[in-house]
Amino acid sequence: MAEDPKTFSREIFDLFDGFVHGAMDRRSFINRAAAHLGSVAAATSVLAALTPDFAAAQVVKPDDNRLVTSWIEIPSPAGSGMIKAYVAKPARGARKRGVVLVVHENRGLNPHIEDIARRLALDGFIAVAPDALTRLGGYPGDEDKARALFATLDQTKVRPDFVAAATYAQAFPDGNGKLGAVGFCYGGGIVNMLATKVPTLAAGVAFYGAPPRTEDIPAIKAEMLIHHGGNDTALAGTWPGYDAALTAAGVKHAGYVYPGVEHGFNNDTTPRFNKEAADLAWGRTVALFKRTLA
Repeated sequence: MAEDPKTFSREIFDLFDGFVHGAMDRRSFINRAAAHLGSVAAATSVLAALTPDFAAAQVVKPDDNRLVTSWIEIPSPAGSGMIKAYVAKPARGARKRGVVLVVHENRGLNPHIEDIARRLALDGFIAVAPDALTRLGGYPGDEDKARALFATLDQTKVRPDFVAAATYAQAFPDGNGKLGAVGFCYGGGIVNMLATKVPTLAAGVAFYGAPPRTEDIPAIKAEMLIHHGGNDTALAGTWPGYDAALTAAGVKHAGYVYPGVEHGFNNDTTPRFNKEAADLAWGRTVALFKRTLA
């Protein structure tokens, strides 16, 4: 029997992070995890435990009558057709609202990110969540397949797609013209990039994302909020330098490294989730958007 997810070793979490981020395939993860756990069966069980459980973690149901959800298509500047995006907004109230672009991890627009969009809508925003996998047929409904597809994307085309999506979202008919962005892992890196490319971005929140190029940081006009897990030493280690560069550029910002928590700590579909850190980080995120997008 696999160990309790709460007692997964540092080695197992590190191996899983490598698997999630494309450093190894499924077979390599199983083989290397088996060396720590004693058997392939135990390693397979651990991988199953670490795989997202979207249904169990869902906070806002897709048919929640407090919301209106829809799918839209955003023109791609790369000449590759349209970018599919999920939209969630409050069902009641005619006033115009701030818009938040929601950027997924490296598996495309999966059910968890759709749920994040609905959570933001319940907080009073219009959430627009593009799917970078649109050009490959969209999120395939399977995390392993999504991860494999994602690795084949041409990022020189995908990044302009997100810039286009941000511009489109800011002009959303029900919006008030104020734009924020939040992203997770890969999406956190995209938010940091968007802040350097979209001067009208009012606020950017990057959960455990890679910082932008140092030379691009002076272009940031948005207020930035950065979240990292303390055990995610590679990415958390980038924060001091990013913090110093933001300060030098005069960018209003705040950053937090949450001690003892993992990369992906805000994702409540896996055992890496840490409720205390996630609640604190999410509260800070929503407070920033309410202050800057009103």
